[in-house]
Amino acid sequence: MNLSWVRRYGWASARKDLLAGVTVAAISLPQAMAYALIAGVDPRFGLYSAIVVTLVASVFGSSSHLINGPTNAISLVVFSALAFFDPDARFDAYQGMFLLGIMVGSVQILIAVFKLGDLTRYISESVVLGFMAGAGFLVALGQVGNLFGLHDKGTGHQHVLYRFWLTVTSGAINPHALEIGVGTIILAIALRKLTRKYHLPQFDMLVALIAAASVAAVFGWSQPGASGKALLSVVGNVPANLPRPHIPEIQFGWVSQMSGSALAIACLGLLEALAIAKAIAHQTRQQLDFNRQCLAEGLANLAGGFFQCLPGSGSLTRSAINFQSGAVSRMSGIFAAASVAAVLLMFAPLMRYVPKAALAGLLMITASRLIDWKRLRSALGASRYDAGLVLLTAFASVFISVEFSILIGVGISILLFVPRAAKLRGSELIVSEEAVVRERVPSDPECTGMLIFDFEGDLFFGAAPELDNYFALLEKRALQAGIRCVVLRVKGTSNPDMVCMERFQHFIADMQKRGVFVLLCGVRPEFARVMKNMRFEDQLPQSHVFLEEPKLFSSTLKAVRFGYELSGELSCPHCARIQASEETYLYYLL
Repeated sequence: MNLSWVRRYGWASARKDLLAGVTVAAISLPQAMAYALIAGVDPRFGLYSAIVVTLVASVFGSSSHLINGPTNAISLVVFSALAFFDPDARFDAYQGMFLLGIMVGSVQILIAVFKLGDLTRYISESVVLGFMAGAGFLVALGQVGNLFGLHDKGTGHQHVLYRFWLTVTSGAINPHALEIGVGTIILAIALRKLTRKYHLPQFDMLVALIAAASVAAVFGWSQPGASGKALLSVVGNVPANLPRPHIPEIQFGWVSQMSGSALAIACLGLLEALAIAKAIAHQTRQQLDFNRQCLAEGLANLAGGFFQCLPGSGSLTRSAINFQSGAVSRMSGIFAAASVAAVLLMFAPLMRYVPKAALAGLLMITASRLIDWKRLRSALGASRYDAGLVLLTAFASVFISVEFSILIGVGISILLFVPRAAKLRGSELIVSEEAVVRERVPSDPECTGMLIFDFEGDLFFGAAPELDNYFALLEKRALQAGIRCVVLRVKGTSNPDMVCMERFQHFIADMQKRGVFVLLCGVRPEFARVMKNMRFEDQLPQSHVFLEEPKLFSSTLKAVRFGYELSGELSCPHCARIQASEETYLYYLL
């Protein structure tokens, strides 16, 4: 881990990081409790995550501005992952959550150890947008009960939409809860506009939450009445303790039940964290180490699992606030974690007055901000491929399983991508009247002297059927026209594998049996290396292979001239004229 920045760290930097850290802590407190509510667990576990996960990720991370901790998307997947526990088995559910954090951290550490962090960039952004759209809808749906003061109904084994229906039809709306929830939404939105207009610290959510809790306390709505129950459902007691080491209970049945969810959370967490880190680094020009950041994510979740934390990832909201508040190093994340810890020790007893309806209001706002509406519209209108990925992933989030939707989306993107990647483009080239080698257009007559064909695309096994079709066409053309030389240009190809290269060997052998010479031009080092490994020289003379050279010495033009020499007397008048002329120069037109 590079600690050179520590030696350059001074009071000016510390002051900026401290201010940014305190600002981040102000938004972390309400968010951490709200995200724990999404996950269906005690709010203190969200606060613990805002301390431990934030601290560890900041110490070991690569980004100077990324803030880790509980996030809405991860919390929603955690809720789905824990759905197999009975509603009354809260202790088992908590132990399962801690175990889930350890599993997630272990997967992320393995990804870092095998240096697979860069592979996350191959997951389509449309998949992430679709997941976020579905997750935002489910977050809002899951908080309707708390916003209306209704008790959640149903079990974790029932579909989320069915549980929503049971909840909203289970009883009468609590007007006090609705007033607090709607009031919190209005106040938070108004405060956000003011903070942006006057460039104030973004304490909007914290202030709105304190205001809602104060109103409920003044009117006595959050205090137990004569019946022993309060008019409003509140968060409950939050102990004024820092997270302590804890070894979770491990049951192999839980491991098998949560393994798919752990993989989904690990991939989603890395996607979130790396995307946010890259977005901010694009503005700061910071060089990021993706595998190191993956390791930091894994260590943070692994440590969190042993300190009773909710699994987490990089937070877009808190990271953006950290950057906008002037943070200069990873110390800002450490200061943020320390600030949350200090507040937890000093003010934890007051958190019992926070109404769940107020947190539900904040989560309604968060759900709407979770969806990137502008980019979502762009993806839906960009292409059928992007639109299909967005809609299918969002559909999977809502109707199948939110924790598997990201994996379903990735699987669909691969299925849709492979046929596109396997599209090998082939085009016939000709020597024009101006002695220019160019792509043949429909108005050009077919050349009967020499067949020149250009390939572009990946030569991996998926392209083999396309390659077979092209070779069948070339063989038919060559035999019908009596062509004695075929020039294959492979400059535009990449990633040749054994399957496709065997097709080249078979074509060359078939042509030689029929007395047709085959020349390869534009051969790049990668292509040449595979040719050597597969012993092409046993059937293709070295003189028939033209390595790629700078434009001034085009291998294509060399191959065409050599083809004229090999062909002898040509039936094509144009080619015969070029062959006979010693003063005619060939040119290649891209």
